[in-house]
Amino acid sequence: MKQRQRIYYTKAQQALMWDRWQKGETLNSIAKLFDRGHPAIQGILSRTGGIRPPVRKRSSTALTLAEQEHISRGLARGDSMRSIARQLNSAPSTICREVNLNGGYDSYRATQADEAVWERTKRPKPCKLLLHPMLARLVAKKLKANWSPEQIAGWLKDTYPDDEKNQVSHETIYKTLYIQARGALKKELQSFLRSQRVIRRSRHHSIKNEGLGKITNAVSISERPACVEDRAVPGHWEGDLIGGINNSYIATLVERHTRYVMLAKVKQKHSKHVIDALIKQAKKLPKELYKSLTWDRGCEMAEHQRFSLATDIKVYFCDPQSPRQRGSNENTNRLLRQYFPKGTDLSEHSQAKLNAVARRLNERPRKTLKYKTPAFMFNQCVATTG
Repeated sequence: MKQRQRIYYTKAQQALMWDRWQKGETLNSIAKLFDRGHPAIQGILSRTGGIRPPVRKRSSTALTLAEQEHISRGLARGDSMRSIARQLNSAPSTICREVNLNGGYDSYRATQADEAVWERTKRPKPCKLLLHPMLARLVAKKLKANWSPEQIAGWLKDTYPDDEKNQVSHETIYKTLYIQARGALKKELQSFLRSQRVIRRSRHHSIKNEGLGKITNAVSISERPACVEDRAVPGHWEGDLIGGINNSYIATLVERHTRYVMLAKVKQKHSKHVIDALIKQAKKLPKELYKSLTWDRGCEMAEHQRFSLATDIKVYFCDPQSPRQRGSNENTNRLLRQYFPKGTDLSEHSQAKLNAVARRLNERPRKTLKYKTPAFMFNQCVATTG
């Protein structure tokens, strides 16, 4: 089989790759534009960890190529440095420095001097985490605790509001992780990120299709009080199941006001087992902090009336195929996949393990809580009701 000719991508072609990548397209779809496989595109994007390199710009203080050519012609004619400086309306020291930096009076060439200017623009700015090792160690510690870069950046800003040396943006953390040339954070720390991707890519929003069951006497989310919608009052929860192999499930519950998480071990998806687990979980909380539960229309909630009778908690159901109506719960389920990956048997985890995972999530600072933790917010509500 004849081997296809290797492509050397132009700057315009590489710019197109980055444009498509930043819009969220896959490697395969980008590769089809060039009639190549995705490894060819990944090889280019992975050089900077999937993060688009900044456009190289010539220094505003550097001489232009036209000025360098004028210098080269002047030297060839035997003009003095001062004479060339007058012709370019520049200081003699500027011309002298330019010539000495690029080969001297006898060897100066405009093209070589221009290339040298661009080479010097490649020098990266010093990485903040490299300049501040203690800050880098603190960031690494939080990454190992499964904090996201955004959570770390927000927590640092909240903890050290007047000390910029102990603050760093989440973008800097990502760039330091994915661009290993920066040298401040080890590549192994990428494994503590939720996505665990080898290169960074645009965030995708996917809506999963829920299986719809026939729920009798279901109360629509449209009838839910306005105070629940605006999250002003604590005690209103969102719930769902995450599934694993061998018909294994975990019930996930999130309090809308504080984003506090509870997890319940479920024997099967059958409504009886799910409702039994939810009733047991509900009895662990004060009544003031568990007033309503919003769920999708999965058949596991067929016995929702039994749950309400046992707990005096109202149940509201989302519209079909509307997971965004349980946004906090959907987000939490994505976080939980870091601990309970798809394709694993969830029945192997004890309730004690589920409690430990919930505790870890509740002790992470949240941007939506102004980088306070759900545990802190929820404990404040407990103290108030007590």
